[in-house]
Amino acid sequence: MSDRINQGLEKAITYATANGCPPKIAEAIRYAIFPGGARIRPRLCLAIAGACGDANPHATNAAATAIELLHCASLIHDDMPCFDNAEIRRGKPTVHMAFSEPLALLTGDGLIVLAFETIARECVSSPHLIAPLITTISKAVGMPYGLVAGQAWESEPKIDLDQYHRAKTASLFTGAVSAGAISGGGDPLQWQGLGNALGAAYQIADDLYDYAGSSEKMGKPCGQDGTNNRPNSVEVYGIEGSLEQLAVKVDEAARCIPDCQGGDALRKLIRNEANRLVPEGLIDKTRTTSAA
Repeated sequence: MSDRINQGLEKAITYATANGCPPKIAEAIRYAIFPGGARIRPRLCLAIAGACGDANPHATNAAATAIELLHCASLIHDDMPCFDNAEIRRGKPTVHMAFSEPLALLTGDGLIVLAFETIARECVSSPHLIAPLITTISKAVGMPYGLVAGQAWESEPKIDLDQYHRAKTASLFTGAVSAGAISGGGDPLQWQGLGNALGAAYQIADDLYDYAGSSEKMGKPCGQDGTNNRPNSVEVYGIEGSLEQLAVKVDEAARCIPDCQGGDALRKLIRNEANRLVPEGLIDKTRTTSAA
């Protein structure tokens, strides 16, 4: 699965940085994508497509690649001084620290365009999938409920925690599972519950890490929500309540997986990813909460 993701990203970068591309932005694009994080969103896209039969592997690869390109773009923009003003991402200087703010902005913009170019180019053999894939993924990153909306909530005087998290985090998970179902030949509506629940679980885990984790182990600054006066699950529910919410959402995500090929493997993937994001000092508490 990792090979498919990395090959898709390498191919997209090759097109984006062909001869004639300004050298600095070509370097910044590669820097922003490699080495990557857990690649959970494209992995989820591939897993759902496989569970649905993976009827159109080229389209699946394109969708997974596009989703990761968009995720990387969102990280670049989120780290910039006008938002989080973060200096570290994935254990190394953020793009604007390494290449300058103008190049970071352009790199993020370039990755957004490259994501949709990738779908259009790689789905030539399955043109009937271009429109539904672009529509589905666009909704996950655009307005009124996608990543752009999630980022925009941070400029509001009062932030609704559920709407904020649904847009900023859960939307791309829902987009990933829906795109995987579309390219795999399944019904995306059967998988949306999984995307919503998993996205919510991921955000709660991320909030726990932001509150109680280590910047060194996370590879990015912790305590950003408090610094930037943003709502956080721990602030609303407390640590114990957030752990309970996490367990509920992980169980909900597992229950939302329809009967399919590889269903048990998918449930294992979901639980492993949720546990991976919980700070080490809270893991025992998570197990206790899950057993209660």
